[in-house]
Amino acid sequence: MIKLKPSKKLDSLPPYLFTKINLLKLEAYAKNLDVIDLSMGNPDMPTPHHIVDTMCDTVKNHTKTHRYPQAKGMPKYRKVITEWMGRRFGVELDYQTEVLSLVGSKEGIAHLCMAYLNPGDYVLVCDPAYPVHFNGVILAGAKIHSMPLLIENDFLPDLSKIPVAVAKKAKIMFLNYPNNPTGACVEDPAFWKEAIRFCKKYNILLVSDNAYSEVTFGDYVAPSIFEFAGAKDVALEFHSFSKTFNMAGWRIGWVCGAKQLLYPLEKFKSFLDYGAPTFIQLGAVSALNGSQQCVREQAGIYERRMLKMVDGLNKIGWKTRQTKGTMYVWASLPEHLKKEGSLSVAERLLQETGVVVSPGVGFGSCGEGYIRIALVTHDKRFHDALLRFKQFTKGKI
Repeated sequence: MIKLKPSKKLDSLPPYLFTKINLLKLEAYAKNLDVIDLSMGNPDMPTPHHIVDTMCDTVKNHTKTHRYPQAKGMPKYRKVITEWMGRRFGVELDYQTEVLSLVGSKEGIAHLCMAYLNPGDYVLVCDPAYPVHFNGVILAGAKIHSMPLLIENDFLPDLSKIPVAVAKKAKIMFLNYPNNPTGACVEDPAFWKEAIRFCKKYNILLVSDNAYSEVTFGDYVAPSIFEFAGAKDVALEFHSFSKTFNMAGWRIGWVCGAKQLLYPLEKFKSFLDYGAPTFIQLGAVSALNGSQQCVREQAGIYERRMLKMVDGLNKIGWKTRQTKGTMYVWASLPEHLKKEGSLSVAERLLQETGVVVSPGVGFGSCGEGYIRIALVTHDKRFHDALLRFKQFTKGKI
């Protein structure tokens, strides 16, 4: 067997704590334990039938869609995206130049980092954050300046605390609201306006990861960055079908913005992938053009689950807040467990109760002291999960 050392880029990545949790989860399944998996934001509800029907009919009856797709996305798909963005957010985009198809937004964000960043560049990343926001930066050889998301600031970054010297060297800022993992939502438009102003002042690309724009509760409606004046001069916005239409396994999404800002990513991707299969794109067309009632009903289910978990957890000492969006509950460890740390708590919770959650530290150092609970199982299972949380908290397992 030959012996080769992998790229040093892999050595620079932080420990992927979720790998250890996944291994313990597999061990639990192998032992036939009753596992309640609340660890990953992997929707448990099926893709709506009309989307599946479109894709199946296309695969079966339109064999030309089996060939290589257009890397930037077929014109019909991109046009439907711009029409949906217009209906949903009231923004105008040119489907020919301002939309790019992605094999999921995670892939797109990682490729964006490779397309834009050089060693030594700075990137402003929230902490905690969706891991690709910092892992993509690390793999590109750039440096991270963390923007802490603290409960006292409603889990929003304080841009005024970014040192001027860092801002002048920064190339990208990542923002993600509704937020993974905290569930925070931006209710004051002044936040987005200030972010646009800041990025314009320091010549920074503002990346809005809007994966959860349609998973919102009550009367809250998540905006697009492009609803705010000046955004097109500085911003790109990523969207995903994974959470909105339960299409996580389909691997399709898009990014939109000014053609000058999209071009580096489009060029980079043209050398690496052919884009999402055409029949998947046509399924996505059906999703955007079809009734959105399924999206509203799904959000209502997540809201009901969120309220149940927040109420139950608060009663047993896991302090958390009701959210206005996403599919997550961000729960603070009880005082007597904080010294143990979120990774150890998550491991013991799995081993002792069968409940699987994500340790907050896996999303960044500011996530320590929290766990993330994904609302991705049948409603009745949340009752079981809360009973196990209660027993675990009291040490009665």
